[in-house]
Amino acid sequence: MNQLETLTLDTAKGQAHNILQSTQENFGFVPNLIGTMANAPALAAAYLAIGKLFEESSFSPTEQQVVLLAVSRFNECTYCVAAHSTIAQMQNVPNDVVQAIRNDQPIEDSRLESLRRLTTDIVQSRGWPSEQSISDFLASGYVESQILEVVLGVGMKTLSNYTNHLADTELDPAFSANAWQAK
Repeated sequence: MNQLETLTLDTAKGQAHNILQSTQENFGFVPNLIGTMANAPALAAAYLAIGKLFEESSFSPTEQQVVLLAVSRFNECTYCVAAHSTIAQMQNVPNDVVQAIRNDQPIEDSRLESLRRLTTDIVQSRGWPSEQSISDFLASGYVESQILEVVLGVGMKTLSNYTNHLADTELDPAFSANAWQAK
């Protein structure tokens, strides 16, 4: 599609400008995803708010990246796989975990693998994961409330994955070292 302009601090007005200004202050730059989402300021604000809430979930930074990468990988979002691979590196997520998700392979850590499988199953089944996925997730030490936290991460990434699909968002230089293409 790519009919959606990526707004910048110079081109955005009103609420969109405020969102981009805040993003610049918080992240040190305005990712193209947020510049694109700012065309609908409510979407950009919702995405950023959900992201903050997901960061406050019971999941560790590594577990959060497993969820976000698994959703993006399943949805074949080249932008988000690259971006979250970079963020995962910054958060010291083990490289083998990131590479397993990027390559749609099992994670060696069985606990993280149960999280990846449940996340992928939730997305693939449109919210109807198998009893086996849930059972394996709980057996690996997670609790029932964390199933809903996975849903929070799925919702967050669905907003960005679909935006990137519609806009064909250009990958930021900050993420280019981790560029990814679906096979």
